[in-house]
Amino acid sequence: MEQLIRAALLESSQLLAAMGESLASEVAEVTQRAIDCLRGGHLIALCGNGGSASQAQHLAGELVGRFRRERAAFRAISLTTDTAVLTAIANDYGYEEVFRRQVEGLLEPGDMLVCLSTSGNAENILRAVADCKSRGILTVGLTGETGGKLAEIADLCLKVPHRQTSTIQEAHLAVGHVLCDLIEKSLAAR
Repeated sequence: MEQLIRAALLESSQLLAAMGESLASEVAEVTQRAIDCLRGGHLIALCGNGGSASQAQHLAGELVGRFRRERAAFRAISLTTDTAVLTAIANDYGYEEVFRRQVEGLLEPGDMLVCLSTSGNAENILRAVADCKSRGILTVGLTGETGGKLAEIADLCLKVPHRQTSTIQEAHLAVGHVLCDLIEKSLAAR
């Protein structure tokens, strides 16, 4: 059992180290766009399904609350948290519309939508991104190795070079924490 534990943790650490080399410039670009969004008084919205939904909530909480520094709250929201809204939209329009309808009602040009999807093929996320693109809202995908359809339509896409869902989600959280830290360092100093 201990050998399996060591192997699993080593695999994750090696993936993160490789990402530090291969994705640093892309993460920097996403970070700068998020900083510009918030500095302009705009909103960062996040969404995902399943485990990615909980990570969207987690990262929105870090931005609204705080990550490592005392500071004013940043404008961020998770589109995965309002049970009444989610179930009403799913009931009336279908689950494929749960994020798009919220984008339509809550986001404006200049805002940013961050979509966490290990496959990059979740229909509800793809519809939300399509709506954003028609309205001047920046879209960012966090996906797995192939990126799926999301990599083709998002403005920016960070593709974790792995195929295992749980490992991709671990990497998404690590990248999300880096984003939160850098955003905070940049904006809290002002």
